[in-house]
Amino acid sequence: MAARIDHLVTSGTFALDGGEWDVDNNVWIVGDDTEAVVIDAAHDAAAIEAALGGRTLRAIICTHAHNDHIDAAPALADATGAPILLHPDDLPLWKQTHPNRAPDGELADGQELEVAGTRLTVLHTPGHAPGAVCLHGPELGTVFTGDTLFQGGPGATGRSFSHFPTIIDSIRDRLLALPPETAVRTGHGDSTTIGAEAPQLEDWIARGH
Repeated sequence: MAARIDHLVTSGTFALDGGEWDVDNNVWIVGDDTEAVVIDAAHDAAAIEAALGGRTLRAIICTHAHNDHIDAAPALADATGAPILLHPDDLPLWKQTHPNRAPDGELADGQELEVAGTRLTVLHTPGHAPGAVCLHGPELGTVFTGDTLFQGGPGATGRSFSHFPTIIDSIRDRLLALPPETAVRTGHGDSTTIGAEAPQLEDWIARGH
């Protein structure tokens, strides 16, 4: 059976730089009837485990290490035995949430992860966070962008560890190079496509960010 994408929304708190905000997070599950990976284990490990429906969890992939994307990762790993994978540039953020539990493996630009016969290619896209990554699934016609790209523009860069020119460079160099029909499945909110977001992004690039 070909891989499919399942979607779960979980709710909790995003905390950084002394502030807290209520947020809804997208959790993406990619796999078939026997195995899967989870992209961003947010807020509710039990709900994510239930959505897996008994499938073998091969990995918990973190698009970045803001607490709202990783707070349920250790509990989900403990329940399933799956490794937590994170880009090492986000370890300082990870340690703010989980100081006594390290990730199990590293993500690297160009790395290919396979589940249910489907490849997910890691694209390092810093800016929202130093170790932010997107995951491109060409066979699925999809890129999972975490908080790098949303419907309506790039992710926020107004807090610690973030940088607006860097996120624009990441989007220009890594995401706008993808086919315009590629579905953009985001960390929060509705999905979009590369083609739908390209005109506004190209305008920002032309104006020098």
